[in-house]
Amino acid sequence: MNIGIVCYPTFGGSGVVATELGKALAFKGHHVHFITYQQPVRLDRFTENIHFHEVNVSDYPLFDYPPYELVLSSKLVDVVKHEKLDILHVHYAIPHASAAYMAQKILEEEGIRIPFITTLHGTDITLLGKDSSFEPVITFAINQSDGVTAVSESLKADTYEHFNVVREIDVIPNFVCLKGREKAEVDKELKSQLAPNGERLIAHVSNFRKVKRIPDVIEVFERIHQKVPSRLILIGDGPERHEAEATARAKGFGSDLLVLGKLIDTERVLSAMDLFLLPSEFESFGLAALEAMSAGVPVISSNTGGIPEVNENGFSGYLSDVGDVEDMAKNGLKILANDETLSQFKQNAFKQAQKFDINKVLPMYEELYHEVMKIN
Repeated sequence: MNIGIVCYPTFGGSGVVATELGKALAFKGHHVHFITYQQPVRLDRFTENIHFHEVNVSDYPLFDYPPYELVLSSKLVDVVKHEKLDILHVHYAIPHASAAYMAQKILEEEGIRIPFITTLHGTDITLLGKDSSFEPVITFAINQSDGVTAVSESLKADTYEHFNVVREIDVIPNFVCLKGREKAEVDKELKSQLAPNGERLIAHVSNFRKVKRIPDVIEVFERIHQKVPSRLILIGDGPERHEAEATARAKGFGSDLLVLGKLIDTERVLSAMDLFLLPSEFESFGLAALEAMSAGVPVISSNTGGIPEVNENGFSGYLSDVGDVEDMAKNGLKILANDETLSQFKQNAFKQAQKFDINKVLPMYEELYHEVMKIN
């Protein structure tokens, strides 16, 4: 197949999933065309069957905000025509689905029919869905898509709740690329560098926005740190990061906090961790938790949104109510109590991640592509 993928090229979960999906499709022999305003952070352009088409947005004095949706629609028309694409797969409802619909209508005037699939990832529904100014466009774009997927049952339910969607939504979960591994691989050299005195290593990865409840990360770690020698590793960046650093220093454990910032490949660092914290207010799926489990790291998380579909309570980690830092810390201490318990949870975390391996999820997308193309 000749597949066009539209996504945000940043560090966010939707862009990561779209990029990894495209790379897996290319590895299987499909020709994959990424269409976005800059090269996705996890994309190596010099990969067989991978093509990148940059959407150039000019800064005209007439516009306070460059009309990205219109420029993207034009670019989609151009790429579909000249690369002879079979299908478009857009990640995130707006503006990508609405741009794909406009491109589809333009191409129909030239006798070209291009179907498009929309994958809903989370904030396009749970955040924008609560803004009435976006609702008509999102509803229309979803209903006009030739196929729609959501990354969790929770997100599917939220979509039906917030929008007047009249078409079927297929749940195809997010995934990790385990590359045939049968167990998690630990970077022992890095672990010894980060924990020179044998401390437990506790990680958090996010965009450090309010929904991630960064103060809860600090509070949970503080409680664990009081009982068990440990260090907190923060990966990512965002508006709440500096306050987290300041709070850690004020609480007296700043020397046991390491902030790594944005990393393109978190796998190596996660492999050295002993525990992962995800106390979010809401997660449509919890990709960060899944990536931690794929590195053999048990997860302490809230029980909101799609997280319970990823993190199995008492097996790959523990679930707690949003804001219940005391329970989260208690559960974290259970896992870290001794090497035997920790080892068992690490094994369980990797077993849970195997359920979401790309080799199990990719055929679900391929089947949907063929189904949509057959109808169209």
